[in-house]
Amino acid sequence: MTTDGTVLSTERLRRARFAVAAVFCVHGAVTGSFATRIPWIQEHAGVSAGQLGLALAFPALGASLAMPLAGAVAHRLGARTALRALLALWTMSLTLPSLAPNIWGLCAALFVYGATSGMSDVAMNALGVETENRLGRSIMSSLHGMWSAGALIGSAAGTVAAHLGGDARIHHLLAALALTALGLLFCQGVLDLRSAADEEPPPRFALPPKSALVIGAIGFCGVFAEGASLDWSAVYLRDELGSSAGLAAASTTAFALTMAVARLVGDRVVDRFGAVRTVRVGGAAATLGGVLVVLAPHAAVAMAGFGLMGLGVAVVVPLAFAAAARSGPNPSQAIAGVATITYTSGLIAPSAIGGIADATSLVASFGLVTVLCLGLVVGAGVLGGRGRKAVPAADGAPARSTAP
Repeated sequence: MTTDGTVLSTERLRRARFAVAAVFCVHGAVTGSFATRIPWIQEHAGVSAGQLGLALAFPALGASLAMPLAGAVAHRLGARTALRALLALWTMSLTLPSLAPNIWGLCAALFVYGATSGMSDVAMNALGVETENRLGRSIMSSLHGMWSAGALIGSAAGTVAAHLGGDARIHHLLAALALTALGLLFCQGVLDLRSAADEEPPPRFALPPKSALVIGAIGFCGVFAEGASLDWSAVYLRDELGSSAGLAAASTTAFALTMAVARLVGDRVVDRFGAVRTVRVGGAAATLGGVLVVLAPHAAVAMAGFGLMGLGVAVVVPLAFAAAARSGPNPSQAIAGVATITYTSGLIAPSAIGGIADATSLVASFGLVTVLCLGLVVGAGVLGGRGRKAVPAADGAPARSTAP
């Protein structure tokens, strides 16, 4: 019976891995669906580049304020139920930005959009780390690869919609309904981890341990480059290089494509070369990509630059989460804390890009992005260290893990 139980547990963990990977894909598809229609939303709401930069700070603001609550929600409802509820709120929030009539409505819509994104992000990453621990091998990069694959799918659909001149309100309603249904279906297969009866609830606002602060700084650089490219690449090609709406949207797709490919193979690369070397080489590639974007004489060069940036920053976030989980006794709290730091980067990035663009140009804005990519080369050493040991447990058992 013990052997049979072990076999069943292994099969259950394998199914749970595929389920949580599918959840990551759905989460990314929402982001991709939104990012490619930003030019349409900007025009519909009648906002300038500077106002758009202000509005695009609100998703990260909402996420930063809401993410520390995710642990308490999971503690009360259980990991699976919490993820199901939070993911559904996130997918349905996709409908809000395209309905905004002005800058104030857009800011409010994006605040809700970001809050639901952040809480579901923490919930699925915590489940991903626990699944990785129980499997006893690295899966976080490939999980984030599935997120990027979802962003690619969403951005590809958005590119088609933009090329056809489709109304983003209809596009986002249909996408939200489809993604909500898929998210609810996939959540059925994730681990149903629950807190022990005598376990104290987590603090309302989870801050990272001191050792995770430097990890968050590296994540900050990576997320700044990622967010700037996702939110502004289409606008950059349209405004700076005179590209069509379809080609501009395709630049977001190119960025998402390289991120997806790099993350899907990232676990093997990290296992072979180590986290530090991988991030250093990736940071160099992202820096080169930023230089190409800044110096691009036409759209093809800029798209290649965005692609290189996507390739270079792809594994930074999953490695930051994995390092955070090793940095203290409470992995979920550390993940939430580092996620808060990285989302703060997302808070600063859009407004910084828009503010610099208003004062100078988008070219100067991406000069700042290039400098932060170089920071990945310099600071990669903080992501080194040994992985955590697997802790086999039956579905529904209290989540726990150990650090060597």
